[in-house]
Amino acid sequence: MAVVGVLTMELRIEYAHSLKEKRHVVRSLKDRLREKFNISIAEIDDMDLHNSAVLAAAVVSPSKDFAARVLDAVEREAESQLGPMLFRVDREWL
Repeated sequence: MAVVGVLTMELRIEYAHSLKEKRHVVRSLKDRLREKFNISIAEIDDMDLHNSAVLAAAVVSPSKDFAARVLDAVEREAESQLGPMLFRVDREWL
C-alpha cells in the first residue's frame, strides 16, 4: 500500500512589498526542492498576499519511513534556504 506524506510550509516574507518579490522567493524554493528531492510542490494558500505564502510538498512512497526521511530532508532544506521566513511546518499522512 502506498503512503502519501504532505508537508505544509507557511512562509512570512516580511521584506516583500509586491507579489513579484514574493513570487521570486516562492519560485526559487519550489524549483530547488522539486529538483533536489523529486517531490510535488505547489502554493496552496495566501496567493494574493505579498508577504505570506503557504506551500504543500508531497511525496508518494511504498514505505512511510522513506517518505518521512524525504520530508525531513525537504524541511531541513527549506529551513536552510528561508531561515526565519519559514514560519510554521505541519505534516500529515494519507
